[in-house]
Amino acid sequence: MGLRCSQTVPAVVLIVVAVVGILLLVLPAKEMALPPDNMYGIVLDAGSSHTSMYIYKWPADKQNNTGIVTQHNECHVEGGGISSYADNPSGAAKSLEKCLEQALTYIPKFRHHQTPLCLGATAGMRLLSITNATKSQRVMKEVENKLQSYPFKFKESIILSGQAEGVFGWVTVNYLLENFVKYGFVGHWMNPGRETIGALDLGGASTQITFETSEKVENKSNTMELKLFGKTYRLYTQSFLCYGQDQYLRKLLAHLIKDNYQNSTVFHPCYPKQFTESVILGKDVFDSPCTVDSKPDKIDLKLNVKVVGTGDYQNCLENVKKMFSFENCKYSKCSFNGVFQPSLRGRFMAFSAFYFTHKYISTLTNMDMTSPNQTAEAVQRVCSMSISEVLLTQGYHFDEVFLPSISFEKKAGGASVGWALGYMLNLTNLVPAENPVVMKALPIGPWKGILFFSIILIFFALGYLLFVYRKTKANEGMV
Repeated sequence: MGLRCSQTVPAVVLIVVAVVGILLLVLPAKEMALPPDNMYGIVLDAGSSHTSMYIYKWPADKQNNTGIVTQHNECHVEGGGISSYADNPSGAAKSLEKCLEQALTYIPKFRHHQTPLCLGATAGMRLLSITNATKSQRVMKEVENKLQSYPFKFKESIILSGQAEGVFGWVTVNYLLENFVKYGFVGHWMNPGRETIGALDLGGASTQITFETSEKVENKSNTMELKLFGKTYRLYTQSFLCYGQDQYLRKLLAHLIKDNYQNSTVFHPCYPKQFTESVILGKDVFDSPCTVDSKPDKIDLKLNVKVVGTGDYQNCLENVKKMFSFENCKYSKCSFNGVFQPSLRGRFMAFSAFYFTHKYISTLTNMDMTSPNQTAEAVQRVCSMSISEVLLTQGYHFDEVFLPSISFEKKAGGASVGWALGYMLNLTNLVPAENPVVMKALPIGPWKGILFFSIILIFFALGYLLFVYRKTKANEGMV
């Protein structure tokens, strides 16, 4: 009897295994992609007045070769921009440490070695490279050495051209507004088929205007083609060095001082009444490539001059306009200073100092400023003059029709507006995509059927074994 049981039980087990195995081989299996892990990237925006670090993330598998990037975190470096460390290059590198240490905690450790790390310096360093190329190189070298000391995948530490800064700002604006891709209701990324909008950036030392155009760009240095999410965009872009907010105010001050520097007091029509400040002619005014044309001969750069505000709107406006040249255009049309600019089209987003200036004046005057006349009236109310008004209405030709098309923003889609995100989106074209993790999975219906059948077989086998066991015991009792 024992021999009969030893033959029966293995036979039952083999039958069960064989049946399940055949079913698993015969039934079709679907490939189920697991949700991809995130990749990360770090961009340090080394501006003229300060440095900001942005951490971005995107799915490891990419959309049409470009990552779907979102802002993961940000950190603002204490102190001035790296160009302010011209005489202390190691100080520029050290200033970045606190934010880089935070990046180590914000990004999963197993991704550190795959995380691209980049630094882009803008107009502050462009100016330093003009005035003292050696000092500029030393600062950039110290910064690069510091970045390479961290366990991230160092890519580059460069001084961006003005055109690149403008284009990447345009990419950021349109990406955040989902003009390139958006997440559809069916759960997939899709091209929304929207028109792109232009970008207006006002920094500390330069300003940029960038927009898509179908017109012929008469100056080839003003055009750039960019491929993102499987589509190519043809852009007009221009950067005006020395027309950022800080350097422009320095240009204006130099213009006011050049004929009156021998006096101990200089009157400034764009400063509020009773406002005063003391400036050193070299350090605060003429030690910049932006003011070299206004520098008088045989001037004592150590001389201290008192600047007094008069709050004279009309006089301020006249002096501000003198900083822009609207003559000598060799193209069919120009913005200012003889620079070609095609016709404006569509909507625009203005950010950085444009946003802060607009918000400041709007708050003080409680006015919307959606037309040139309203803007002028608002400025008159605060008895001052901003570079923003002249750049938009006089320089870029935003008139009664086009000025309402500008939205002034600090953030969009939860991310800071600037060139850094656009730079990272372009960089993800160069970062290899990971193959999605795939597992074989049965459709849910057959899977439930096999599970049920297998359970029945198990219970049947157990029942059969119990039956054999009891029958054997009964037979042994009879004996």
